[in-house]
Amino acid sequence: MWLTGSGKRVSFEEVINVTKKYTKKGANVYIGCDSQKSRTGCVFATSICIHGAKEQTGGIYFYKRNSKLGDEFPTIMLRILHEVEMTIELGTLLAEEIPSINIELHLDINPKENTYTNKFVDMLAGYARGTGFKYKLKPESWASSSVADKHSK
Repeated sequence: MWLTGSGKRVSFEEVINVTKKYTKKGANVYIGCDSQKSRTGCVFATSICIHGAKEQTGGIYFYKRNSKLGDEFPTIMLRILHEVEMTIELGTLLAEEIPSINIELHLDINPKENTYTNKFVDMLAGYARGTGFKYKLKPESWASSSVADKHSK
């Protein structure tokens, strides 16, 4: 089940319908994922953000939370890889449903030296690039580092 930014439950079909409505008016779609470790596992939050349609003030977004067992992700590399996989899978699904959609993937990866994810930048950015989607890394990846991050806690 997906939720709106205000917490209302919606089906994925409703997410598709709203996304179609706004993309017909020129909106861009930004997809991101973030995760947080807890005592028992990991919580992943994925966001779909819609912005820039004609006559649209502000933006709207949907999010979904998934919990996974912690031992599935013993390293940060596996957890970040799963975030990127989820982002790409959702982008692919939306592109199949809405062929004219303009999607940008937001990856929660920081290219600055001395950060946890710096050493994975080439691999994960290459993975995203290979899908054909446009993508952004931190600090420009707000759909993951702000929207999804808010709902992963």
